[in-house]
Amino acid sequence: MREPICGDDLGRAAGPCLTCVAVLVVIAAAVVASFVYLAIDYRALLTGESLRAMGRFIAEFHPPDLTPAFVAKAAWGALQTLAVSALGTLLAVIGGGVLALPASGRFGTAARPVARFALNWLRSVPELVWAALMVLAAGLGPFAGALALALHTTGVLGRLFAETLENAPRAPEAALAAAGSGPVAAFAYGTLPGVVAQASAYSLYRWEMNIRMAAVLGFVGAGGLGQMLYFHLSIFQQAQAATVLLAMFVLVFTVDALSGRLRRGLAPAYA
Repeated sequence: MREPICGDDLGRAAGPCLTCVAVLVVIAAAVVASFVYLAIDYRALLTGESLRAMGRFIAEFHPPDLTPAFVAKAAWGALQTLAVSALGTLLAVIGGGVLALPASGRFGTAARPVARFALNWLRSVPELVWAALMVLAAGLGPFAGALALALHTTGVLGRLFAETLENAPRAPEAALAAAGSGPVAAFAYGTLPGVVAQASAYSLYRWEMNIRMAAVLGFVGAGGLGQMLYFHLSIFQQAQAATVLLAMFVLVFTVDALSGRLRRGLAPAYA
């Protein structure tokens, strides 16, 4: 028979979580301290002069340049951006998958920290820094952007793949190994089917992110829509820049919809 809950216990259970309150106070203090330290004058954004300046700048983007010649040029830039993101993500999936095996401890305890250090180093360097280095190494153009995305995304996907492998149940692989299967076959038929859906979802999500980042990398000479946007903004051609921004939106929306359908299709296949 359960013992009745006394009033003191009930009061403690219904009382506030002191740890939660302390965390909220620390977060609020950090936010306030950040505003004070950075001396951010957010009120300047709401002055009449600032609002009029922003309104004039936004008005210059209308109407966008929809002439057939420039629309074709923007479509070519979008295709280039899509190719850069796809190639960079594909290389990252391969590199991340290779490094995820030792990072998950499958090649011994000595290889695990080495692989994790490599993954941490790759993803700690931002894409823009990698792009600047790759432009120096490979020259201006889309190839530098693809290499920059591949290097950073390898670190991200390698970490995610390694954690997925660590959390996967080892019983099917162990059963196949006990039945006489080799280590490669046991991994391919025992563990891989259980992690491929999650790994594919990670890869598709990073591809969506790389679409947007590929456009940003164009600002450092990596080609695509970003390079077009930088060029037209630098010479104050806002109508053409508006068309480039529309092309970015259409590209991201299309890839997002396609990626969502692919993820939904993979879920029941490996459920």
